[in-house]
Amino acid sequence: MDIDAFRQMVAKNPKGFLGRYGLGNKILQENGSVEEAVEHLTVATELDPTHVASHLALGRALIQLGRSADAKPVLTAGIEAVLSGRANGGKDLVPDMQELLRSLE
Repeated sequence: MDIDAFRQMVAKNPKGFLGRYGLGNKILQENGSVEEAVEHLTVATELDPTHVASHLALGRALIQLGRSADAKPVLTAGIEAVLSGRANGGKDLVPDMQELLRSLE
């Protein structure tokens, strides 16, 4: 999907976490506004706290903005969602999140 399709998806359903995640992630992939990506990814993690990919993307975006202190709890929450069994998948993303957390120490 292109970025306009994700924008339309969010416009039609602002409370849909997948649209928010997709838009935020696409913005990052296309080197768009990291601040805008953080907005959408933050909403995605609030709407579905167990969507691990949203946590990873948000953590990376926050680090990119120099907001490491904000990234730590986001990454930790993503890891905890997997380890607690609440997440439906995402186990393969845990090593990346753990590595990002280690890099912030």
